[in-house]
Amino acid sequence: MTQGASLNRILCQWRSQKPDLDPTCMAVCGAIWRAGKRLTDGLKPNLDRYQLDFSGMDVLLTLRRNGVEAPMSPKEMSEDMMLSTGAMTARLDRLEARGLILRRPRPGDRRALLVSLTPAGVDLVDTMLDGHIAAEERMLSGLNATERQTLLTLLSRIAHDDA
Repeated sequence: MTQGASLNRILCQWRSQKPDLDPTCMAVCGAIWRAGKRLTDGLKPNLDRYQLDFSGMDVLLTLRRNGVEAPMSPKEMSEDMMLSTGAMTARLDRLEARGLILRRPRPGDRRALLVSLTPAGVDLVDTMLDGHIAAEERMLSGLNATERQTLLTLLSRIAHDDA
């Protein structure tokens, strides 16, 4: 994988061409995009091993961390994952076809659905999770615990999220 132009070189080019411009924000955003690409590329082999994409993994991990015995409504999931309900439906359709999730009517309200992992879904997540965490650990190995917490705090501020 090529790294492309270094962020320092890009900053120098902008400062040369537009001295009145402070391109620091471009460098920060560029570094975040590049880091995101590296993380995506680093996680993809583990997902491929289980015939999953990032969207499917996101659904499965959301359900698993919520608790095996704690089904969620598609609406709760879409809000948690910041997705439209249409995008959530498409993801659920694919996972249900693979036998990884189950949609059933909410007791007392047959119009509302609850989504839960099937035993096969729980097994897949629990098996996949070791490789997922190992890949993330490898990619963050250059950061100590304090640096990781600082990065999490700063990125959470950009995302307007609580860390």
